[in-house]
Amino acid sequence: MAVTTIKSTYSLDVETVRTLESLARRWNVSKSEVLRRAIRAAAEEKSPRARRKLEALRQLQASVKRRGVDLAAWEREIRATRDAAWRKRLSEFDDPS
Repeated sequence: MAVTTIKSTYSLDVETVRTLESLARRWNVSKSEVLRRAIRAAAEEKSPRARRKLEALRQLQASVKRRGVDLAAWEREIRATRDAAWRKRLSEFDDPS
């Protein structure tokens, strides 16, 4: 199956070109293939912001585990509080006095 390619021109510093050539030799592929792989790898990396968010979630989960928080009980309590607030709000509409 033919792959469509587009010829492009880029200016690279000497050290980058040497690294590109070295990788091409080590991987036994063309310099274009090295660039394609590098671009794909960079695109697949999570952004720093996404990594920070994921790390914050992991820290929260670890903290909850360390503290022995009963998440099921916490969820029941929150749900009951919300339900009570909702019932109160509905009753205010039923009794406009």
